[in-house]
Amino acid sequence: MQRFDSRTVTYSPAYTLVPTYECFNRCTYCNFRVDPGKSSWLSLEAAESKLMPLQSQGVCEILILSGEVHPHSSRRQEWFGRIYDIAELALSMGFLPHTNAGPLSFEEMRSLKSVNVSMGLMLEQLTPHLLQTVHRHAPSKVPEVRLQQLEWAGELQIPFTTGLLLGIGETQEDWWETLNAIAQLHARYGHIQEVILQPHSPGSEQTWDAPAFNPHQLPEVIAKARQILPSDIAIQIPPNLVPDSNWLLACLDAGARDLGGIGPKDEVNPDYPHPDARQLREILEPEGWELVPRLPIYPHYDSWLSPRLQEAVEQWRNAIRAVGLKV
Repeated sequence: MQRFDSRTVTYSPAYTLVPTYECFNRCTYCNFRVDPGKSSWLSLEAAESKLMPLQSQGVCEILILSGEVHPHSSRRQEWFGRIYDIAELALSMGFLPHTNAGPLSFEEMRSLKSVNVSMGLMLEQLTPHLLQTVHRHAPSKVPEVRLQQLEWAGELQIPFTTGLLLGIGETQEDWWETLNAIAQLHARYGHIQEVILQPHSPGSEQTWDAPAFNPHQLPEVIAKARQILPSDIAIQIPPNLVPDSNWLLACLDAGARDLGGIGPKDEVNPDYPHPDARQLREILEPEGWELVPRLPIYPHYDSWLSPRLQEAVEQWRNAIRAVGLKV
């Protein structure tokens, strides 16, 4: 388990597959979605062609990130089947899948547990006020619906990532309320691996006219989050959304210890390219930080996995140890 007084910062060598950009929600800050029926779905053949070159590039995590099909849509079963099949394909090719596809039913989550080493869903913010503003046309952003996902993940023993989106119209007290809700669920189930603190960063496709979250506030939020959250939950920040290296370092000093999945494109924030590991090391190492890769599941959750998934994870842990790197 990572110590937060250490000088170690982790990241996941990752690649994102998008089954579909279609989404029935219309969050006004979104730079990801397209209208239902306006995007082709990723075929298994296309997914395989994207994955094959990655087998020799050290990529361990395949993030399956999807727009949402309405729970009562006639295409829901097909959509879920595509996500499951892509996860199964990635696993069969030697990768470790992690799915974030919006709110799922209990049975959908149970099914995906067999082909994912971990899963995730952003809480964003729990204040109902946002249902009258940025989430007015986003039915799946009802706070109770998203909290239910975290509870089901705990009941199903799914290692889970969640997080807050900062600067979408919430108050500072809303941050602490959301963090406390995460802490309480983790105290009950012990299943939250990471909490992402993601600053709103305006993109070219959003319809909401609002400024970026001030990144200079981020260290203060991290420090308070570190007080609220249990010590075994890592605080993650996206380095492409904190482009000033001095403020990135300040975030680490405040208690952040993970930089998330680093890959060729941030699908959620496509206007903000990811730095690569070499660029990050050039920032961190002169200040005494060590950047090391990790898997999308933390070691103390390995026993929650099926034997098949445990074997896949152990192969990756052995491979990374063989080159002298930490996980």
